[in-house]
Amino acid sequence: MDESSSASEGNRNYGTTSQVEDSGEAVSTISRMPESKITMYSESSYRVDKDKNRYPFSIVWTPIPLLTWLFPFIGHMGICMSSGIIRDFAGPYYVSEDCMGFGNPTRYLQLRASNARKENWDIAVSSASEEYKHRMHNLCCDNCHSHVAMALNMMEYNGSNSWNMFKLCFWVFFRAKFVSFGGVLKQWLPFFILLAIIICLAVLL
Repeated sequence: MDESSSASEGNRNYGTTSQVEDSGEAVSTISRMPESKITMYSESSYRVDKDKNRYPFSIVWTPIPLLTWLFPFIGHMGICMSSGIIRDFAGPYYVSEDCMGFGNPTRYLQLRASNARKENWDIAVSSASEEYKHRMHNLCCDNCHSHVAMALNMMEYNGSNSWNMFKLCFWVFFRAKFVSFGGVLKQWLPFFILLAIIICLAVLL
């Protein structure tokens, strides 16, 4: 009776121990899963090199001839890897690397990799780029802004998965820094020249 009771108790204890160990392993695994997708970057990783067109963790922007002249808030957009290399959806089934469509960036908005909630920054940018290599470019619906939005949604930047071309358009327009004074001229000078011509013609005619 005692031996049976003791064996039964031992089995119960063994089962409890096993459950605790399994539970502990599960908790440990769960706690490790997010960490496996998080890469810690030092402040030096955010260093911008304008001469080499390296803008780590940034959204970059450059004017599109004619289109930006008429609408200064519209331009071509890309997103940079942690190394600063630019990836941009430059045309049908084509995502360029380190050679931005329509020329070098004139504006950039640097983000924080630590604000990526779901996926590692580089993995999200690479995954979005691979996806857009299989897509037709559509100026109005599925364009360079959409490519950047997909990358931000994949990483859930700032805890959001609802980034889209309209949010990015105005976020960059109001918040991005100019690379140089030349960038200011490229974005605004043609617009004001056209505006001055229209005003002059309206007055004279």
